[in-house]
Amino acid sequence: MAKPSFKPLLFTTTMRNPQRIKAMLWVLKKFNGQILDNALAIRIVGETIRYGLYRPTKKSESIKAKWLNAPMGEFGNELLSDSEVSFMIANNPQEHKEAGFERGYPSRFATIFDFAKELGFVYFTPGEPIVFSSIGDKLASVFDVSVSEDGGISVEEVHPEYEQQAFLHAMCKSQRSNPFVKVLNDNVPLILLLQVLKKINADSRWNGKGVTRRELPLFIFWKNNDAEALYQRICKLREEYRYNPSDEVIIDICRNEIMEGQMKKFDPASVITEYPDEYIRKMRITGLISLRGAGRFIDLNHNEDDRINYVLENYSTYPKFSSERDYFNYMAKVDENLFAIEPIHVSPSQSEDLLNTWVKEISWPTIKKELEILAKRSRTSDHEVLKFIPAPARLEFLSALAIKSKLPNVRVIPNYACDDTGLPTSTAGGGIGDIECIENANGILVEVTMAEGRQQTMMEIWPVSRHLREFKDKYTANSQCVFIAPSIFTDSQMQINYVRDTEGSVIRPYKIPDFIEYLETSVNLYSA
Repeated sequence: MAKPSFKPLLFTTTMRNPQRIKAMLWVLKKFNGQILDNALAIRIVGETIRYGLYRPTKKSESIKAKWLNAPMGEFGNELLSDSEVSFMIANNPQEHKEAGFERGYPSRFATIFDFAKELGFVYFTPGEPIVFSSIGDKLASVFDVSVSEDGGISVEEVHPEYEQQAFLHAMCKSQRSNPFVKVLNDNVPLILLLQVLKKINADSRWNGKGVTRRELPLFIFWKNNDAEALYQRICKLREEYRYNPSDEVIIDICRNEIMEGQMKKFDPASVITEYPDEYIRKMRITGLISLRGAGRFIDLNHNEDDRINYVLENYSTYPKFSSERDYFNYMAKVDENLFAIEPIHVSPSQSEDLLNTWVKEISWPTIKKELEILAKRSRTSDHEVLKFIPAPARLEFLSALAIKSKLPNVRVIPNYACDDTGLPTSTAGGGIGDIECIENANGILVEVTMAEGRQQTMMEIWPVSRHLREFKDKYTANSQCVFIAPSIFTDSQMQINYVRDTEGSVIRPYKIPDFIEYLETSVNLYSA
């Protein structure tokens, strides 16, 4: 067994997107309390395949059809049959091996769920029951998933706020040096970041913007929890190079100064780009971190100052553990005070003002390009800010930006939760519409979704109809709805027609490219 060593921070190599965890836990929750053995591990991985969450490469035509237009890492459109699950397992052997698990699919089970275990969401070990913590149970409850008689999968995020709560709870405690990963680095990454940000922002030399993306590798390689020393090193770096040190300077500090030449293999691209991107995603999902300066700076979300202060007061010192179970119990213990603190809520007028700021920051060609990326799904954003916003919230944000950019006289009020810069931290809640627009005496409710196919029809149209009725009561009877999605499913169009014929409500469906074209050629958002 290799001895523990100092390593750069990489939370996980198998589940880079933290938002995949909640879907995987939804599946695993079905087996809560069952004794884990190799057979059960294979069965659980089979269930992740059944729901389309894990997709080995070799698949039949019928399976391809059930996953058509359903992005990787998300639920498929239809449930796989027993025979299709068996086909996938038989035709996609796994050569993976994890300690304590049989080679193959049992080890694949461990790979999928180990990070959730490390974060205190669910505990498992061969020969013992699978046990969800209360915070893991909450994360698994983000979704309401139902399956129709013919196998269609419907997914609704009924509690999107649970995800942020769960990761905030985990990241407040998550230690570099813990029994699961066995590295020598000794700090809590979120706490170290918050402490350094406080020091940087209190230093009048640096204009209160936080730390730059270029400085993040120092956090990722830092060996201990000495925030003062890290703050001083960043100040020295800025005194020498201001905010623009070269890649070589950053790599030299990480390799030869922080690591003292002990790390031989070193991928510069990973250090400068990949590791910082993953770091930002994990830190930002807590809700405590904002992006500033077009994504150049990482800073405190001042809407959460009270919670930030509570975290620093209660988690800046931490106990150490030698056993996995003791560490898990520490991670799993719920701090209700953490969730009782209310953030500063952004008012509708503030939301409008923040949106107007982003209209000045992000040009129409960029908005258009990013919307097209969401429409195609096969591409990923490389925008320094937008790439850190999950696709559903990004579509809400970009749709609001697009309307305000092309039709500046329309009053645009987005309902997504946002940080102190106006960037979404989650989608609009389930009980309200996505974006409220007022144009002269007319009201336009804008509803957006990344759902396609049967999921779109089953989960979107009836809530849209209800939201439109409530929108009319709130603003004006002379209101209609614009419905935007990557594609418009045939059955969705039929439901829209039914709502028009039975209720007299106007819902105008647009594929994302068609909505772009509409904005580029129209002078009004409301269509008579």
